[in-house]
Amino acid sequence: MAGCKKKVEPQLPIVIVEKPVKKDVQIYGEYVGTIKAESFVEIHARVEGYLENMMFEEGKRVKQGDPLFIISPALYKARVEKAKAQLKKNEVQAAKAARDVQRLTPLYEQHAASQLDLDNAIAAKENAEADVAMSKADLDQANLELSYTRVTSPITGYISERLVDIGTLVGPGSKSKLATVVKSDTVNVDFKMTALDYLRAERRNVKFGVQDTTRSWQPTVTVTLADNSEYPVKGIVDFADPSVDPKTGTFTVRAILPNPNRKLLPGQATRVKLLLDVRERAIVIPRKALSIEKGGAFIYVLRRDDVAEKRFVQIGPEFDNSVVIERGLGENERVVVEGYNKLEPNVKVQPVLSSDDKAIQALREKEEE
Repeated sequence: MAGCKKKVEPQLPIVIVEKPVKKDVQIYGEYVGTIKAESFVEIHARVEGYLENMMFEEGKRVKQGDPLFIISPALYKARVEKAKAQLKKNEVQAAKAARDVQRLTPLYEQHAASQLDLDNAIAAKENAEADVAMSKADLDQANLELSYTRVTSPITGYISERLVDIGTLVGPGSKSKLATVVKSDTVNVDFKMTALDYLRAERRNVKFGVQDTTRSWQPTVTVTLADNSEYPVKGIVDFADPSVDPKTGTFTVRAILPNPNRKLLPGQATRVKLLLDVRERAIVIPRKALSIEKGGAFIYVLRRDDVAEKRFVQIGPEFDNSVVIERGLGENERVVVEGYNKLEPNVKVQPVLSSDDKAIQALREKEEE
């Protein structure tokens, strides 16, 4: 009797596939930045004298124009009074000189006074008027110096502790610093951006420091707090240095953020995420589906007959274990995301969708056996 053997079909390679995702992709750059106060003003003494009084609570909010310190004003009041007296004296002399000119003019016309007498009277009048102008300037200066004895806040913000004690002799120079006032309701974030990131953004027509109302998004900035949690309010870039540091290949960028609750502290280091680009309706696949060789980046794509095709693609930015495919892949094609390492081009496979959890689990168990 002749025996017959059953023909065994070859086992097809099993691969996990999924379709690309088409979505808007936000591309970020990450940098290290420093929080800076919007305004940081040092309070200095502009005149010399003994510090008589402090009129604020340390660490509290002060308003622009609020009095902060009083420097002994007695000397400067005396100078004001002296300047007033000198001005009065010069005004009296100027009035007398004017009367002399007024009296001599008709006498000169009647040839009862000489030209020399009239010229002397006119010169005396002009000198007296100049003395009056000088006295007024001296009085203004004296009043200005007197006003400096009352030290006020130049901005609205939070004041530091006092740097000198009551009774200390203060004045211009090394003895002039009294306190600092910080305005931090809004803060600046300074960070260094690479020239490469800048070039990429420029190619996408992103101009840092310029608001483009024609675009649906802006290059916003997100920063972290001291505990590395994300600050909930986004900022915008308002300045970019026009020159690159040749030593580092970076340039300074500044963003501005609202800080109403003072959670961002001036001087604090922070991690900065800057939105560099938004790829609208981009084709995205998992990064694990992509392979790199000398010829470039490639993936395996299944045809309708489940035959695996090796295809080179042009890749874009990577993010969150995903990669943007710029060219070479359609949104309705099937991409091999696992199992492609055992494939060769133009080999028929048995596909399993990545969303089929039961089939994948069974496959894992079979491989373990």
